[in-house]
Amino acid sequence: MTQPQKDRPWLIRTYAGHSTAKASNALYRSNLSKGQTGLSVAFDLPTQTGYDSDHVLARGEVGKVGVPVCHLGDMRTLFDQIPLEQMNTSMTINATAPWLLALYVAVAEEQGADVSKLQGTVQNDLIKEYLSRGTYICPPKPSLKMIADVAEYCYENVPKWNPMNVCSYHLQEAGATPEQELAFALATAQAVLDELKPRVPAEDFPAMVGRISFFVNAGIRFVTEMCKMRAFVELWDEICETRYGVADPKFRRFRYGVQVNSLGLTEQQPENNVYRILIEMLAVTLSKKARARAVQLPAWNEALGLPRPWDQQWSMRMQQILAYETDLLEYGDLFDGNPAVDAKVAALKDGARAELDNLDGMGGAVASIEYMKSRLVDANAERLNRIERYETIVVGVNKWTEGEPSPLETEDGGIMTVDPAVEQEQIARLDEWRGGRDSNAVKEALAALRETARSGGNIMGPSIRAAKAGVTTGEWAEEMRQAFGTYRGPTGVSRSVSNKTEGLEDLRSQVDAVSDKLGRRLKFLVGKPGLDGHSNGAEQIAFRARDCGMDISYDGIRMTPEEIVAAAIEDDAHVVGLSILSGSHLPLVEEVMQRMRDEGLGHIPVVVGGIIPDEDAEKLKAVGVAKIYTPKDFELNSIMADIVSLADPNQIAA
Repeated sequence: MTQPQKDRPWLIRTYAGHSTAKASNALYRSNLSKGQTGLSVAFDLPTQTGYDSDHVLARGEVGKVGVPVCHLGDMRTLFDQIPLEQMNTSMTINATAPWLLALYVAVAEEQGADVSKLQGTVQNDLIKEYLSRGTYICPPKPSLKMIADVAEYCYENVPKWNPMNVCSYHLQEAGATPEQELAFALATAQAVLDELKPRVPAEDFPAMVGRISFFVNAGIRFVTEMCKMRAFVELWDEICETRYGVADPKFRRFRYGVQVNSLGLTEQQPENNVYRILIEMLAVTLSKKARARAVQLPAWNEALGLPRPWDQQWSMRMQQILAYETDLLEYGDLFDGNPAVDAKVAALKDGARAELDNLDGMGGAVASIEYMKSRLVDANAERLNRIERYETIVVGVNKWTEGEPSPLETEDGGIMTVDPAVEQEQIARLDEWRGGRDSNAVKEALAALRETARSGGNIMGPSIRAAKAGVTTGEWAEEMRQAFGTYRGPTGVSRSVSNKTEGLEDLRSQVDAVSDKLGRRLKFLVGKPGLDGHSNGAEQIAFRARDCGMDISYDGIRMTPEEIVAAAIEDDAHVVGLSILSGSHLPLVEEVMQRMRDEGLGHIPVVVGGIIPDEDAEKLKAVGVAKIYTPKDFELNSIMADIVSLADPNQIAA
């Protein structure tokens, strides 16, 4: 009997990067030695949003959610002793994708690599940044142009590189339904391909289509998620053939990587997250026709904070056991001909096509950003409503909440913390870099970059030259801001009076009563200080507060403490809410509190939400924060009741 031929395993990755380039390099080399087969680089928020580590907006954010990369020296250190010609590297970078790719190419050339052999991906998807993640810089149209610049450069110079990774991952994290995730991601891909088509000869366009890849999410509803992936495969094949005339099936292949869902990971009973991660991984591995090309898994404790190396190793071992110990890769697709699967795939495709037609009618993805954002906020609100109404059961959260303490949460709190000294050390290295470079070469490189950006040329060539001249991330991004302008995305939260009052009658009455005492409508200001673009929590708090009858003020992400305090003065706020999920809560909240006291606003209650360890919560209370909420506080109505109570002048007087 002939032994069946086994499929190759998917690329096994962990999403990693923290503190410094040197520390991240050590982590990468350690993970590779443990059997990881590809790198997935996490950059810190200043790097993602185009600021150097010493910029005012970078305060408290350096090295927190990823590695800071300010210049060629940082990138050189990040990949020290890692031969880039032999590596498959995924860089989760969007607004500054042209710059980080330029730095990567420059380091590869220093290593003596043949650039044409480099393999990897830059995410480079700005539309989902406007909708869900918030690390955009420039407006949509010039951003789309820069995405095309990268794709054109890669096609001509780095043919094995994926120049754009359509990212539906954060759409699901923002609450997207499967149909919305399918439609919004495919609409994004269409917008990019429409931008690219005039740039290349018609005979070369199919091959360029073949380099577009996707990065998706797999949630806990295993059957639905697996069917969603099969629907993605079929819809992409259909779009490539009918919309773009791609005849060769290999160029129509749906090529995707995945990180499974982090939205559903719980702070309560966090050890249960191991099972959630495994089940979610099965959705993108069991079905051969929908199997991911690369998989990266979160760690069990990501709802608590930054995973430790052991936690990441545990998630990597989960992949290795499935890929190498089981017989999964010895068989064809296990779900072909299954009537339940076929019916679900057909239903998802119908729903996605209807939404795609709707977006096409509005002028495509770029023209529909505000609409898509509002739909995501609505969908996320309904998701939370189902949990609060116990229609969706989340183990350990709204059912079976009693349990034994987790032995995995050891004396270090079960997470890794970044030393606050890292920021000043990084700034010192940045100062040293600036002092040691050729200032004339930097000026000439920036002038060439400026001229190319303003004339409409491809920015990749001058970006690589700027990288080699010693230009910094902040300097590169500032040229893009000057050439193309900056942008503030829609919040998806309307300030108009809400008619969504079901189940909120008591709260609305309480808001009315307190508003009468205050002499005007209770004013609640929601602010997001710093660079954290994870806005789901802030949006849902503002959304529910509006539905409860409060007068809300929420201007979106990326506010300085000074701007938030100025808004509190202008709005005459009764309560201020701050949302920070990047781990920078201590310095940012402390600065807001100090500025409020300096402005005579020390009497205004401040509440804070985020991933906040108990030790940090005590420090925040010590500087005057009235209430602190973490992901375990899922009952929004309880939070609303707290806000009403804090605003009550009788309570304040007491």
